[in-house]
Amino acid sequence: MKKLLSLLLLAALPALAQVTVSEPWVRATVAAQKATGAFMTLTSTQAAKLVAVSSPAAGAVEVHEMKMDNDMMRMRQVPALDLPAGQPIKLAPGGYHLMLLNLKQPLKDGDKVPLTLEIEDAHKVRSKVEVEAPVKPLTAAH
Repeated sequence: MKKLLSLLLLAALPALAQVTVSEPWVRATVAAQKATGAFMTLTSTQAAKLVAVSSPAAGAVEVHEMKMDNDMMRMRQVPALDLPAGQPIKLAPGGYHLMLLNLKQPLKDGDKVPLTLEIEDAHKVRSKVEVEAPVKPLTAAH
Protein backbone atom coordinates (compact mmCIF):
# COMPACT_ATOMS: atom_id res chain seq x y z
CA MET A 1 0.00 0.00 0.00
CA LYS A 2 2.81 2.42 0.89
CA LYS A 3 4.52 1.72 -2.43
CA LEU A 4 1.30 2.39 -4.35
CA LEU A 5 0.76 5.65 -2.45
CA SER A 6 4.33 6.74 -3.19
CA LEU A 7 3.85 6.01 -6.88
CA LEU A 8 0.59 7.97 -6.98
CA LEU A 9 2.23 10.95 -5.26
CA LEU A 10 5.12 10.89 -7.72
CA ALA A 11 2.71 10.70 -10.65
CA ALA A 12 0.89 13.79 -9.36
CA LEU A 13 4.02 15.93 -9.32
CA PRO A 14 4.53 18.13 -12.37
CA ALA A 15 7.40 16.88 -14.50
CA LEU A 16 10.34 19.25 -14.66
CA ALA A 17 11.42 20.43 -18.06
CA GLN A 18 14.63 18.62 -18.86
CA VAL A 19 17.02 20.67 -20.95
CA THR A 20 19.91 19.15 -22.82
CA VAL A 21 22.86 21.25 -23.90
CA SER A 22 24.90 20.32 -26.94
CA GLU A 23 28.07 21.77 -28.45
CA PRO A 24 28.71 24.51 -25.87
CA TRP A 25 31.67 26.83 -26.49
CA VAL A 26 32.99 30.27 -25.55
CA ARG A 27 34.96 32.61 -27.83
CA ALA A 28 38.54 33.32 -26.65
CA THR A 29 39.54 36.88 -25.75
CA VAL A 30 42.55 39.15 -26.09
CA ALA A 31 44.38 40.53 -23.03
CA ALA A 32 42.30 43.62 -22.15
CA GLN A 33 38.95 42.34 -23.46
CA LYS A 34 36.25 42.31 -20.76
CA ALA A 35 33.40 40.57 -22.64
CA THR A 36 32.87 37.59 -24.93
CA GLY A 37 30.14 35.33 -26.27
CA ALA A 38 29.05 31.82 -25.32
CA PHE A 39 27.19 29.56 -27.72
CA MET A 40 25.36 26.19 -27.62
CA THR A 41 22.17 24.41 -28.60
CA LEU A 42 19.42 23.99 -25.99
CA THR A 43 16.63 21.41 -26.29
CA SER A 44 13.87 21.12 -23.68
CA THR A 45 11.52 18.15 -23.25
CA GLN A 46 8.72 20.57 -22.26
CA ALA A 47 7.97 24.24 -22.89
CA ALA A 48 10.35 26.25 -20.72
CA LYS A 49 12.45 29.42 -20.65
CA LEU A 50 16.09 30.22 -20.07
CA VAL A 51 15.70 32.95 -17.43
CA ALA A 52 19.21 33.46 -16.03
CA VAL A 53 22.84 32.43 -16.51
CA SER A 54 25.87 32.83 -14.25
CA SER A 55 29.56 31.96 -14.37
CA PRO A 56 32.46 32.36 -11.94
CA ALA A 57 34.50 33.57 -14.95
CA ALA A 58 32.35 36.71 -15.38
CA GLY A 59 30.81 39.44 -13.28
CA ALA A 60 27.54 38.99 -15.19
CA VAL A 61 26.08 36.84 -17.95
CA GLU A 62 23.22 38.08 -20.13
CA VAL A 63 21.08 36.49 -22.82
CA HIS A 64 21.37 38.60 -25.99
CA GLU A 65 19.76 38.68 -29.42
CA MET A 66 21.24 40.02 -32.65
CA LYS A 67 18.77 41.14 -35.30
CA MET A 68 18.38 43.54 -38.19
CA ASP A 69 16.72 46.85 -37.31
CA ASN A 70 16.45 49.51 -40.06
CA ASP A 71 19.24 47.88 -42.10
CA MET A 72 21.56 47.78 -39.09
CA MET A 73 22.47 44.72 -37.04
CA ARG A 74 21.71 45.45 -33.39
CA MET A 75 22.37 43.50 -30.21
CA ARG A 76 20.02 43.70 -27.25
CA GLN A 77 19.54 41.89 -23.97
CA VAL A 78 16.42 39.72 -23.69
CA PRO A 79 14.80 38.98 -20.31
CA ALA A 80 14.24 35.28 -21.13
CA LEU A 81 14.64 32.90 -24.05
CA ASP A 82 11.71 30.62 -24.90
CA LEU A 83 12.54 26.92 -25.23
CA PRO A 84 9.59 25.28 -27.03
CA ALA A 85 9.13 21.57 -26.27
CA GLY A 86 11.34 19.35 -28.42
CA GLN A 87 12.64 22.20 -30.59
CA PRO A 88 16.41 22.81 -30.57
CA ILE A 89 17.24 26.47 -29.96
CA LYS A 90 20.65 27.40 -31.32
CA LEU A 91 22.68 30.09 -29.58
CA ALA A 92 25.19 31.13 -32.26
CA PRO A 93 27.19 34.13 -33.47
CA GLY A 94 24.83 36.56 -35.21
CA GLY A 95 21.71 35.32 -33.37
CA TYR A 96 20.79 34.50 -29.80
CA HIS A 97 23.86 34.07 -27.59
CA LEU A 98 25.15 34.56 -24.05
CA MET A 99 27.33 37.57 -23.26
CA LEU A 100 29.90 37.08 -20.51
CA LEU A 101 30.57 40.56 -19.11
CA ASN A 102 33.24 41.90 -16.73
CA LEU A 103 35.49 38.90 -17.34
CA LYS A 104 37.77 38.16 -14.40
CA GLN A 105 40.68 37.10 -16.66
CA PRO A 106 41.40 36.55 -20.35
CA LEU A 107 40.04 33.33 -21.82
CA LYS A 108 42.37 31.35 -24.06
CA ASP A 109 41.85 28.46 -26.45
CA GLY A 110 41.55 25.22 -24.46
CA ASP A 111 40.28 26.81 -21.21
CA LYS A 112 36.95 25.58 -19.80
CA VAL A 113 34.26 28.01 -18.63
CA PRO A 114 31.64 26.79 -16.14
CA LEU A 115 28.14 28.14 -16.81
CA THR A 116 24.98 27.68 -14.73
CA LEU A 117 21.79 27.96 -16.77
CA GLU A 118 18.57 28.66 -14.87
CA ILE A 119 15.49 27.18 -16.54
CA GLU A 120 11.88 27.97 -15.67
CA ASP A 121 9.14 25.51 -16.69
CA ALA A 122 5.48 26.27 -17.45
CA HIS A 123 4.64 25.85 -13.73
CA LYS A 124 7.22 28.56 -12.80
CA VAL A 125 9.44 25.87 -11.25
CA ARG A 126 13.12 26.70 -11.70
CA SER A 127 15.95 24.25 -12.15
CA LYS A 128 19.64 24.61 -12.94
CA VAL A 129 21.75 23.04 -15.65
CA GLU A 130 25.52 23.01 -15.20
CA VAL A 131 27.63 23.32 -18.36
CA GLU A 132 31.39 23.31 -18.97
CA ALA A 133 32.07 25.14 -22.20
CA PRO A 134 35.46 24.85 -23.89
CA VAL A 135 37.07 28.06 -25.13
CA LYS A 136 37.68 28.19 -28.89
CA PRO A 137 39.93 30.59 -30.82
CA LEU A 138 38.78 34.14 -31.66
CA THR A 139 38.32 33.09 -35.27
CA ALA A 140 35.88 30.26 -34.43
CA ALA A 141 32.50 30.56 -36.12
CA HIS A 142 30.85 27.51 -34.50
